[in-house]
Parts: sequence; C-alpha cells; structure tokens
Amino acid sequence: MNASTSSGALEYHRNLRGKLSVKAKAKINSIRDLSLAYTPGVAEPCMEIARRPGSVFDYTMKGNTVAVLTDGTAVLGLGDIGPEASLPVMEGKAALFNEFAGIDAFPIALRTKDVDEIVSITKAISPVFGGINLEDISAPRCFEIESKLLDLGIPVMHDDQHGTAIVVYAALRNALKVVGKRLQDCMIVINGAGAAGLSIARLLTCIGYEANVCTPARDIIVVDSKGTIWKGRPGMDSFKEEVAARTNKGLVKGSLSEAMKGADVFIGVSRAGLVSGEMVKSMEKDAIVFAMANPLPEIMPREAIAAGAAVVGTGRSDFPNQINNVLAFPGVFKGALDAKATRITPSMRIAAANMLASCVEPSREKILPSPLDKSVVPRIAEAVRKQAILEGVVRK
Repeated sequence: MNASTSSGALEYHRNLRGKLSVKAKAKINSIRDLSLAYTPGVAEPCMEIARRPGSVFDYTMKGNTVAVLTDGTAVLGLGDIGPEASLPVMEGKAALFNEFAGIDAFPIALRTKDVDEIVSITKAISPVFGGINLEDISAPRCFEIESKLLDLGIPVMHDDQHGTAIVVYAALRNALKVVGKRLQDCMIVINGAGAAGLSIARLLTCIGYEANVCTPARDIIVVDSKGTIWKGRPGMDSFKEEVAARTNKGLVKGSLSEAMKGADVFIGVSRAGLVSGEMVKSMEKDAIVFAMANPLPEIMPREAIAAGAAVVGTGRSDFPNQINNVLAFPGVFKGALDAKATRITPSMRIAAANMLASCVEPSREKILPSPLDKSVVPRIAEAVRKQAILEGVVRK
C-alpha cells in the first residue's frame, strides 16, 4: 500500500467515524406507532415467541442478522493486533454483507483468546443472530471454535477457511479451463498452513466432502514456515497431520522452492515476496499462480507472467483476477438464511463454488466475476438455498 492510499484510508475512516450505524426500520411518528413498536403492543410478539420460540425468526431481526465475530488474532495480513484494531475490518465485513446481500450484520470483537470462552460467549449471544460469521481467528484455534459451534442450530462459518476455499476452488476451475488441464491431473502447491491454506487443502483433497460432489487433485504439497508438510513430520498439530496423511504422496521434503518444481498450480496464502521468477520457471508449462498474500502478494503478477505463468490471480482489486472472499460469503449466508438452514454443509459450499465459477466465461485475465457484480450474490444464494433444502438441513 503506497503512502497516498494509506493516508486516504485513514481520512476515509476518520471522516466516517466507522462504516456502520444502526437505523430503525420502524417509523415512530405517532402515538399509535409508539404503542405498536413498544409498549403495550410489543408484548404480543414477546408472548408469541415465548409460546413458539421458532417464531423469533418471523417477529424480529434474527432471521436476517449475522454476527461478524473475531478475537483479533489473525487480522488480514497484520496478525494478532487485538480486538479494537480488528474493528475496521469487522465493520467492513458487515458493510459488505449489507451492500451485497441485504443482510444486517454486526461486528463482535472479543477480548479473549480462550477457545471455550469464545464458544460460550457465542452461544450466549446467539439468540440475537440468524448466523455467525467467524472472522480473523488464528489457527488452529479457529478450527476448534467452528467445530464446537456447528450444532448451534444456525449457520456458522469461519470465512477465512471456507470463504477462501470456495473462491479459490471456483477460480481454479476456471483457470484450468483456460489452460486446458484437469484438476485430477494437477500437482498443486499451497504455501501457508493456517486457516485458509489447510481449508483449501481439505477441499482439494476432498477431506470432509462427499465423493459425488468433490474431485481431488492428483496431489498437493502444503508448505508452512518449516518447509513441506509430510506424513510423519514431527511437531505438527492434529489438523496438519490430517492433511499430511492425504497429501505429498512423494514425501517431498524441503523448502517452497523444492515443492514448486514441476507443479501445475501455486496457491499462496502466506506473506509477501516468498516466490521468485525462477521458482515459477521451475513449474510445469502453463502454470497457474494464485499469489494471494495481502497487502503484497508472494510474487507480483508481472514477474510471474514474465516467468511463464499462464494465469495469475491475487487478492488485490488493482490487478486482474482478484480472488476475494466477498464473492462468496454474502451469497452463502443469504442462501442459508433464505432456506432457514441450521448449518452450512460442505455440499452447500461446493454448490456456491460451482455457481461462482459459472458466473463468467473464463479467460486469462477474467477467471472470476468482479466483486462489484451485483448478479453474483443472488445466483450463489439460490444454489446454496436449494442445496440446503435438498440435504434437509433446514428448520421445520
């Protein structure tokens, strides 16, 4: 980010004093309005909800409201900067929910890093919300937190995991069409073994996905700060071990540069500057490079293309092929809320990814629609809604 963009962003946020406000839908211009919105009329929906708890979705904001919940431990590429410093991102996420899906979202930043405490707090505040979007929580805690909330009875999704995986899968499907390759024939390298990297690896190896909706890649090598992940490598947590058991079949050991030799696809969800032109040159012909580190990618697009990459994507809006979660999470949650879903399943995420991929006729510089394309969310929402109903994960 250059100096002018940085100062402009500060001025933008200072002038707005935050990106959100609370605005009442109810107009209170008369005594009758007051009597309906508050006492005595408000007693009627209260008593009805007490008699039929499920009717809370009909009489309150709950059915169209999502909590954007974080502990501030993995904010963008900035790391553990704390709950207060996370608020601009959480506000932004809430603004995107509203702008693109018409969902009322509210930022919740917690001053705790304890898994059980976060789970307990989320359960305690869940009566207000129709869904929970977990955001910017560091791995491996994010996996534990999401797992413990999946039976909450409302849709819960950790966006850094699944939103990223959905958009990457859609982008990869279309990029492979452009270069004339098949996923099942490809060697893929994923650099970064946090929430996003491991979730992408799980999707591309079909861990936790039904075989009839998921096609695995030929092989995947995941690389973390210590080098390649392989079955039996000491010092790994259970989440890395699960992925290691299904990846790196050749037991490649060493650095990222070793892993990238002969690879068809590079997916970076790590940090800036880790990939060189020489590393891209060592990949297979018509290589695909998704350098998604923010705010600076693992390799700049121009350098990757000069080194022979056929399709390049980043997380940034100022380069072609932006691979951004905003293409996924508004539609996924809208579809889940419209279906009255009790959870977001792997098949619902695949349905979202497949629909997203179908939103464009892919080319080298357009493997995904623009994040500003307002036609995307309704299409993803409908695909997710139908899949939820098909699976029967909806309130009766």
